[in-house]
Amino acid sequence: MAEPDYVYIPEAELEGFVTRIFTASGCAPHEAARISNHLVGANLAGHDSHGVVRVPRYVEWQRAGHVLAGQSVEIVTDGGSFVLLDGKFGFGQTVAEQATRLGIERALAQGACIVGLRNAGHIGRTGDYAEMATAEGLISIHFVNVAGSVLVAPFGGAERRFSTAPFCVGVPLPEGPVILDFATSFVAEGKVLVASNGGKALPENALITADGKMSGDPHTLYGDYPPVGPRNPSNGTGAIRAFGDHKGSGLAFICELLAGALTGGGCSGPITERGRIANGMLSIYLSPAHFADEAAFHQAAQDYVAWVKSCRPADPEAPIMAPGDPENERRAQRRVTGLPLPREAWQGILDTAASLGINGPDGV
Repeated sequence: MAEPDYVYIPEAELEGFVTRIFTASGCAPHEAARISNHLVGANLAGHDSHGVVRVPRYVEWQRAGHVLAGQSVEIVTDGGSFVLLDGKFGFGQTVAEQATRLGIERALAQGACIVGLRNAGHIGRTGDYAEMATAEGLISIHFVNVAGSVLVAPFGGAERRFSTAPFCVGVPLPEGPVILDFATSFVAEGKVLVASNGGKALPENALITADGKMSGDPHTLYGDYPPVGPRNPSNGTGAIRAFGDHKGSGLAFICELLAGALTGGGCSGPITERGRIANGMLSIYLSPAHFADEAAFHQAAQDYVAWVKSCRPADPEAPIMAPGDPENERRAQRRVTGLPLPREAWQGILDTAASLGINGPDGV
């Protein structure tokens, strides 16, 4: 039986509902379906922070003109093996997919391609783009930042300086890809959002208050907020901490420089006022077939993965996993149980749908 704080919704039912929301908000049917597929896919993989909890915020941004439907990337610089693209503030799931497809096409043709993307709406779960590349047999490396979004304190600090600055690597292997995908913050901002909506609680040291005290209270980031409704990080005085002390802080720094400064989309700051935010992403695509002996690479890599996973676990109930294994387990489980959503988050989605004249799914 579902826990009282959650509703469980079948994948197809949720995806169809979210597609209707974005169609009603002004997206073309194919774009609405792409956004929905990406968000529901994040929930399916267990990355609820980048899933449908984002729907009310996306619609809010679209209404404010901060993110635009129907955009296509514009080529700013084209050097063949490298290209810089401008997303023109289109939905991230749209323009980041276009950028990824271009990088894949060129890497398959010439062995490698570097793609810079700037001025994209929130691109969502970066692992989705790595999975697109591994499906084509390509390695990909992604540095991401959020221009105009300061949420994370650097190591030793009690003020915001970084965005959550995700980092991702995908490695294709015959038995399934290795996908490493994480925010360089202690937790993704979406996990704070989920916690504020009645979801999984944060660790007590995930956040830091303005006076330097550890916190797990979402109010540290958002200030006061109602049980159901929007969350605005500009209302809070605290920050998310960087993960791994100086190591995560250093990687966040590099993501800002490569995805923000190098692409020309801008770093998290300095900013004088909050408004539109935009993702930047620097992606590197590599073809093992061009680079070396692809079969030998696959064998060596697969042997190594198997050897690492054969390590005796400290907890017999928690076997060693490779990056991407937990997501595969959650997909299998959630396709049976349905996707769990905190009731407060689900009510926020229903309220957004109702504001667009859309009724919720029957029986939920």
